[in-house]
Amino acid sequence: MANTIVKAAVKDELSEMNVSSNFYDALDEQVSEVLENAAQRASDNDRKTVQPRDL
Repeated sequence: MANTIVKAAVKDELSEMNVSSNFYDALDEQVSEVLENAAQRASDNDRKTVQPRDL
């Protein structure tokens, strides 16, 4: 796990729900993929700055 997410922040956001321990790994993978895709899009457009439009 890359530890991109903060478990406490996820718990706070989902305070009305129980969160399984393996949810964090799956969420971390999804976030990492989104970040990689955004960075690639910025790079493809000759930018070193990732912007909201890259999402």
